[in-house]
Amino acid sequence: MKTNTKGIKLGALIAASLFNVGQIQAADPITVVSWGGSYGKAQDAALFTDASRNSGIAINRESGASMSKTCLQVESGSVSWDLVITGSGGSASAAAKGCLEKIDYDVVDVSNFLPGMYTDYCVGTDVFATVMAWNTDKYGQPGSSTAPKTWADFWNVKKFPGTRAYRANNVDGALEPALMADGVPADKVYEVLSTKAGKQRAIDKIRELKPHIAVFWGSGAQQAQLMKDGEVDMITGWNGRFDNAKKDGAKVGYTFNQAMYDFDCMAMPKGAPNKVTAMKFLAEISKAEYQANLPFHITYGPTNKKAYEITTASKELIESLPSHPKNVPLMLPVSLDFYAQHRTEALEMYMELMSE
Repeated sequence: MKTNTKGIKLGALIAASLFNVGQIQAADPITVVSWGGSYGKAQDAALFTDASRNSGIAINRESGASMSKTCLQVESGSVSWDLVITGSGGSASAAAKGCLEKIDYDVVDVSNFLPGMYTDYCVGTDVFATVMAWNTDKYGQPGSSTAPKTWADFWNVKKFPGTRAYRANNVDGALEPALMADGVPADKVYEVLSTKAGKQRAIDKIRELKPHIAVFWGSGAQQAQLMKDGEVDMITGWNGRFDNAKKDGAKVGYTFNQAMYDFDCMAMPKGAPNKVTAMKFLAEISKAEYQANLPFHITYGPTNKKAYEITTASKELIESLPSHPKNVPLMLPVSLDFYAQHRTEALEMYMELMSE
């Protein structure tokens, strides 16, 4: 029997080529997309850099995370992102639209996570709060008799005259304060917002305040800059951004009273190019050893309970986190069901208000 050595050699070359291609693909960096400013720097310092080094998984870091952009990539069939940071409401809405991969919890261990800090499509990376903040030179330190305490105070421009800043182009955390300012009890907010009339009530309340809103902010970095520059007197935003602004000299204080208790999470776009490797990286950054470092860089709480046991953070720092037991009861937990079912309609109504 005559052996076809040319065929064997050709087959071996093809097999070797395929093996090499597989090696290159496996070694390709995953693309991890977050936000900029102090939040992005905190994630790099606490999570991404060490997790990449320890796991051997190379990453490309990009800013400009957005669930809208994620869904556009998925819908166009040209997905280039592997992991994207998002607020819990944004992930719930994107998942409902079919834009996200399911998380493989055989790979990602969430057995020690705080309750409710992960979903089928998103793994919590930190606990934060959307708060009311203000210029302490103008209104006093938190807890003082002159300081604002409720969302009704935020709307009360007679008792607290001055300029306001509010969220632009994104409805997450924008409607809830308006309803509380209008007298709706915190435990009834999402019941009211689940109706079109309730959404309209919130929109009308924001419209009432609009003449006093000097700036509609579009990012956490802008929140911090507005307070550092003293450009506005009172603002909505994320507690960690204001704490970092204070470190940079801003005259800013805030309260957890009537704040929205929420979490950021990592989601994976449907059709992510490096799904297997990205899932392993997600498992790595979910470990307590990384999350325990986060509060040193930004005052957001870990989602992994073990992080609280191993962190070397001071008692004062731990008690300043939104996830501390003394702070949680003061706040309204964000409803993922509301954002999954109603975010699209709410956003359309909010954008109409923005265009007026």
